Amino acid sequence: MMKKVIFILTIAALLSCDAAAKTKGVTVSKRRILVDGERYLIRGVCYSPVPKGSRRRSFKSLTQDLALMTEAGVNTIRVYVPIDDKAVLDEIHAAGIKVIIGFGYDQRGNFDILSGSFIDYVNRYKNHEAVLMWELGNEYNYHPEWFKDDIRIWYEALNKAAEQIHKNDPLHPVATAHGELPDALALSSCPNVDVWGMNAYRWDHPESLFSEWKEISSKPMYLSEAGADSYMKIASHGYEQGENQKAQADANRNILKAVFRNKDICSGVTLFSFADEWWKAGSPREHDTGGSAPNSTGVPYDGAPNEEYWGIVDVDRNKKETFPIVKEIYQKAAR
Repeated sequence: MMKKVIFILTIAALLSCDAAAKTKGVTVSKRRILVDGERYLIRGVCYSPVPKGSRRRSFKSLTQDLALMTEAGVNTIRVYVPIDDKAVLDEIHAAGIKVIIGFGYDQRGNFDILSGSFIDYVNRYKNHEAVLMWELGNEYNYHPEWFKDDIRIWYEALNKAAEQIHKNDPLHPVATAHGELPDALALSSCPNVDVWGMNAYRWDHPESLFSEWKEISSKPMYLSEAGADSYMKIASHGYEQGENQKAQADANRNILKAVFRNKDICSGVTLFSFADEWWKAGSPREHDTGGSAPNSTGVPYDGAPNEEYWGIVDVDRNKKETFPIVKEIYQKAAR
C-alpha cells in the first residue's frame, strides 16, 4: 500500500512539474497576457532615446532613463526598432523591465519583414529574459500607399511573419500595433496575431475602444500608443495656448485611470512617450512646434499633435507635471 501511495505522489509531482514547465515564458490565455503563468499588466512607455541635436537613437542615457522609469513604476518599454545589443537588454532586464520589440516592414534589410531578416533577430534573442513579445508594424493600416494601395498586402505579410515567429519561438506572443480599432478585414486576415496593440487617441476617454473590442474579439489587447503632448496649439477647454504641462498631466491622468479601470479587457498601455523627441519637426537642435501624425485629431485638448512635446520628461530628463501622475497610477496598478 505504501509503495502505491509513493508511486501516486511521485506521478503527481511529475505532472505538477510538467504543468509548471508549460507555463514558463510569455503566453496568452483568453484576454490576458501571462508571464510564467501570472497575469501581466503593461505599465509602459514608448522609448526612442534620440539625443538633442541628433536624429539617431542612442542608449548613452539608458542608466538614467531606467532609473526614472523604475521610479515611475514602469515595467515595460516599447521600441519601434530592435535593440541589437545584449548589454542594453541585460541592463533593462536587471532593472526589472521588459521590452516589446518592434519590427518594421521595409528597413533596408535591417531586421525587417520584407527581407525576412526579422527572424534572425528573433532567433538571436528569443531566450533573453527582457523580451515580452514581438510586435510587427506600427499603424501601417494608415499607409496603404506603402503597399501599392492594397492594405491586404500588409496583412498577408503580417500574418505570415507571425506564423514564422511561432514556428521559431513558442515562448513569446506576437503582437501588432494597429492604428485604432482593427476592422473585419484586419482581424480575418491575421489569425496568427496573438495580441492587438492599438495606437488610439480618443481625447482623454478611451473607454469606448474597450467595449468595441469586446464585441469583435476575445484576444488580448493593449494601448500601444496613447496620451497627450504638452503644447497647446490654441487655447481650448480652459487650457492656455503654448507649452502647457498641466493639460498633458490632466489628460494622461484620465487616460491611464480609464485603462486600469478596464483591465478585464485591456492589458495595459505604453504611454507615448518617455522623453521629448526634438528630431521630429524642424531642427533637431531646437524644440519646434508642429509635426504631424496620421488620424490624430483626437489628441487632447486641442486636436493637434505637437510631435516634439510628448515626453513625460523633457529631452534633458527633467520631469514634467505628468510624471508624478504616471508614477501614482502605475504604482497603484502594480499592487
